[in-house]
Amino acid sequence: MRTNIIIKSLFVALLAFGLGSCEKPYDTEGLSKVTYYPDFTMTGESVIFINLGGTYTEPGVIAEENGSEITVTTSVVGDFFSGSVSAVNTNTADKYILTYTATNSDGYSGNVAREVYVVSTGDLTSSIEGLYTTSITRNGTTSAQYTDLSYVMIQKTGANTYAISDAIGGYYDLGRGYGAGYRATGLTITANNIAANDFSFSGPVGVGAFGGSCEMTLMSVDATAKTVSFTSVWDAGYTFEVVLKQVQL
Repeated sequence: MRTNIIIKSLFVALLAFGLGSCEKPYDTEGLSKVTYYPDFTMTGESVIFINLGGTYTEPGVIAEENGSEITVTTSVVGDFFSGSVSAVNTNTADKYILTYTATNSDGYSGNVAREVYVVSTGDLTSSIEGLYTTSITRNGTTSAQYTDLSYVMIQKTGANTYAISDAIGGYYDLGRGYGAGYRATGLTITANNIAANDFSFSGPVGVGAFGGSCEMTLMSVDATAKTVSFTSVWDAGYTFEVVLKQVQL
């Protein structure tokens, strides 16, 4: 990370009115200020995948101010389902975002982040849980912008119930790049009979900051192809047809 330098200079001019003599100019020596922003070194990968029940060992992050190490604090959020947590929970499937923050001696802060995916991969005959890439068609139209995006997660929440991280497949979050605030969250999928593609859905749910009413109307599973396909209808006038491809860890 490049060290940032801010130089502040103060120039003062004195204007004398009819005094008939010159005052000594103000001395600007020592008024310049150099500040070194935190410079981070991250150990390990910035994106880590762990199977559910595995072990997460924090690789660590070092921050320096002009070559001297400074304190780093870490915050953790379960981005898909859990919200703010104290640490990565390898017993709960989620995308965990770890944010490492340091503040220099002048009060300027910086940060870097790591993503840790804790994943439970279903066999798609008895369970549809897993981490998926996603391809979305909206109102019959798609493009490379909405194809093979990373990632949507399906989390098992009960014997035959599941939560999905985005009921429109990441169209606005990933495809448009609007971020997590534009996911359709909170929908529950009930697998009545996976082999028969018999599913039911809670709802409706809103589409993030857009709001409205969005309902999942259809789901089918292809265990051989490792895909889950579904259709969601949003009352803003859009139908999303989504194909999820399961990631094999």
